[in-house]
Amino acid sequence: MKTAILIAAPVALGLAGAGAWLALRDAPQAALDPTMPVMPATVDIAQGEALYAQSCAACHGANLEGRTEWRTPDADGRLPAPPHDETGHTWHHPDRILFQYTKLGGREALAQQGVEFDSGMPAFDDVRTDREIWNILAYIQSTWPERERATQAERTAADLANGGT
Repeated sequence: MKTAILIAAPVALGLAGAGAWLALRDAPQAALDPTMPVMPATVDIAQGEALYAQSCAACHGANLEGRTEWRTPDADGRLPAPPHDETGHTWHHPDRILFQYTKLGGREALAQQGVEFDSGMPAFDDVRTDREIWNILAYIQSTWPERERATQAERTAADLANGGT
């Protein structure tokens, strides 16, 4: 299993980035590996916002701001919930990773990648449907500035091109 560290570099993307983000969402789903989670072509951002408020805001903040000191382990050694706005690292990850982390929980999602980590992120596979998880992720993404959305879309496209490895 190989691990890659991605470092974001400021890039002026303008409308081209928005086009890439939208084009990825409208990509033909049949051409993709059916076992690989892919953002649906249509999402319900309003439902995602409501579900975020119900299931995510208690830890990640009503305004996606996360916990203070989210980069420093708390008393039990776990990292507090990070922000999902542009100040956090959520936009650094492709859709597949965000979906798996939400559905399976942090510990299991990382274990499937060969990483042992005591994550505080619970699994939502018994709480939310796949569609609901995608709607929550689409809502979160909809709040990011253009540069972050474009960078995240590029990482998702690269992840898809590499078969999720």
